[in-house]
Amino acid sequence: MCGICGEATFLGQPASVQAVAAMSGCMTARGPDGDGIVSRGRVAFGHRRLKIIDLSEKAEQPMVDPTLGLTVVFNGCIYNHRELRAELEAKGFTFFSDGDTEVIVKGWKAWGTELPNKLFGMFAIAIHERDSGRVILIRDRLGIKPLYVSEGNGRLRFASSLPSLLAAGGVDTSIDPAALNAYMTFHSVVPAPRTILSGVRKLPPATLKIWEPDGRTKEMVYWSVSYERSAADVGRSFDEWREEVHASLRTAVKRRMVADVPVGVLLSGGVDSSVVVALLSELGHERIETFSIGFEARGGEEGDEFKYSDIIVDRFKTSHHKIMIEERRMLDALPGAIQAMSEPMVSHDCVAFYLLSEEVRKYVTVVQSGQGADEIFAGYHWYPKVADSNDPVAAYAEAFFDRDNDRFNAHVTNEYGGADHARAFVEEHFATPGADDAVDKALRLDSTVMLVDDPVKRVDNMTMAHSLEARVPFLDHELVELAARIPGQHKLADGGKGVLKDLARHIVPKEVVDRPKGYFPVPGLKYLEGKTLEMVRDALGSRAARERGLFRQDYLDALFEDPTAHITPLKGSELWQCALLEVWLQTHGV
Repeated sequence: MCGICGEATFLGQPASVQAVAAMSGCMTARGPDGDGIVSRGRVAFGHRRLKIIDLSEKAEQPMVDPTLGLTVVFNGCIYNHRELRAELEAKGFTFFSDGDTEVIVKGWKAWGTELPNKLFGMFAIAIHERDSGRVILIRDRLGIKPLYVSEGNGRLRFASSLPSLLAAGGVDTSIDPAALNAYMTFHSVVPAPRTILSGVRKLPPATLKIWEPDGRTKEMVYWSVSYERSAADVGRSFDEWREEVHASLRTAVKRRMVADVPVGVLLSGGVDSSVVVALLSELGHERIETFSIGFEARGGEEGDEFKYSDIIVDRFKTSHHKIMIEERRMLDALPGAIQAMSEPMVSHDCVAFYLLSEEVRKYVTVVQSGQGADEIFAGYHWYPKVADSNDPVAAYAEAFFDRDNDRFNAHVTNEYGGADHARAFVEEHFATPGADDAVDKALRLDSTVMLVDDPVKRVDNMTMAHSLEARVPFLDHELVELAARIPGQHKLADGGKGVLKDLARHIVPKEVVDRPKGYFPVPGLKYLEGKTLEMVRDALGSRAARERGLFRQDYLDALFEDPTAHITPLKGSELWQCALLEVWLQTHGV
């Protein structure tokens, strides 16, 4: 896991090493074990290294292969790098390192644009071809690794984090009205390629984009998930699907143990992370390092789920670390968590992941996490509603959106109001071929858009703030493809995640499976009071906020009059949503 950045120019000027150094300097936490910059005329690449595979300096980046004429920077992990190395050696390639980066270098020479189809893992890759002058950016299938882009003034800049681009300067930092609509409506999800800032875009998942030396571009989507089913898929029994999922998920978990450093598990006490622990035990791993976090209760709502994680710890005899966070420590950590956000993320559990990651990094460098299971196996409450509706888009929006467009326009100032961009995006996505069933349409949207720009981004940003690599076995692309083929009635069974829950009952204690669905509970950010409320009031009442003028004053007055009365359908605080955006903008000097 690392941080990458770079610049390419198109008008004859040399790339700015100073700009690349500024971008790299913002990503020290993503790669504290090494750094480097390679500059060749109009192209310069920078890299921050977190040593996970091949701990020697032979695997340092940027990696230059003068024989092949290639320079590469890479963030992520290729789980099948050993198999690909053997395949490349059979083609006559020789290697000077033992890591996965050099496999990408040789793989690009051997397979070109087919390379990403051969990679199993999570990755953001930049390649410079010396002889053609082309620069190529590639992002993994499910968008697990971030890649931000800024273009203009005859140049391209890219980085693993949005604040890194801001550090280099020259970015249009005006608020993108369509992105603001998405943030306030689509539960803080701003779909690629947009970000909240007009001058920054992100490369969409499963995308390979080429920049020619004159600035011309070509973009291709190299992978998509299909929800089409064969007759055999439709006829397969529930038990058969469970066994297929068991085998595929076991393989996914095994792949994510590839490392030259210790690997642990974030154990929330829910089904998903519990299954990961159980499968590691099946694979023969003993005394697995597991980690859970809890917060003080607020508003009658419990702030931890230790009673469930304790069951898993007792069953599998893990080496467990239970972390209880007092409200004071949560408040102290908020600035750091917001600083770590590449984009404003309203989910209350950002601070939970931030603090958990801080503790986990004391013991391991890599953790597996259960993110993605709900979006892959239909675990959310809105999927049955979508299935039963004559208007699936309306049913989805009613359950997931934080507000409709009339309320959005009543909450923001005239400059930022207008069209319902979020609703139009969902309608267009639902109408795209490849998923005929309403539930499949919602699952495809959630797994390829919402998941990317909420849970997965949250985990990447908060873990990397403490130089911790998070791996997500539920987003193994072969498992995702398998889950997409499972008929909807099997996934919706048992209140959602039917097939996965049935598997879980075979390998983990039933008390963990047959429990109310939970999330990382952080009551202190839902029921704003005390010092948290003071911080929010200061941010939204500041001169910067008034001059920015995003929100109508009468709306803010109503929120402050009774903060607990304004809770979104997904049980978030409207006041926190507004404040988080403003604090993020101020934190990053916008």
